Amino acid sequence: MQNLTHFDAQGQAHMVDVASKPATHRIAMASGRIDMLPTTLALIESGNAKKGDVLGIARIAGIQGAKRTSDLIPLCHPIALTRVAVEFTVVSTTATRAAHVQCRATAETVGPTGVEMEALNAVQVALLTIYDMCKAVDRGMTINDVKLLEKHGGKSGSFVAA
Repeated sequence: MQNLTHFDAQGQAHMVDVASKPATHRIAMASGRIDMLPTTLALIESGNAKKGDVLGIARIAGIQGAKRTSDLIPLCHPIALTRVAVEFTVVSTTATRAAHVQCRATAETVGPTGVEMEALNAVQVALLTIYDMCKAVDRGMTINDVKLLEKHGGKSGSFVAA
């Protein structure tokens, strides 16, 4: 089993030294969803939510979340992102009366460390923004299945979730 990289030989938390790592193109994709009442989803789709364009604002919030990851996660390196994309898929199943918004975020950089945390943070912030904008009509929404889908670049190579 590998050692956790955020601890030194004495077991103290530290920021990993990436100075000797080569700058490579790195990309990560993450996803998650927010489950809600079908009526809440209908409100989002209609564009008539009291606070405005829910998905448009959540997209901008997700991008901002990726950019601010190192401010929130103590041992993350601040990195120069070259691209962040946040996309939504709306799913409503009338047979099961289930409704959710699926979020997928992609983060890219050219640098010595990966962008997995930025992609994951983009998804979380985007979904939290949807919750914030719709909580007046549906406090029972739940955020689920946030996960890394894949990452490419760097010494450890590629990872694709099963």
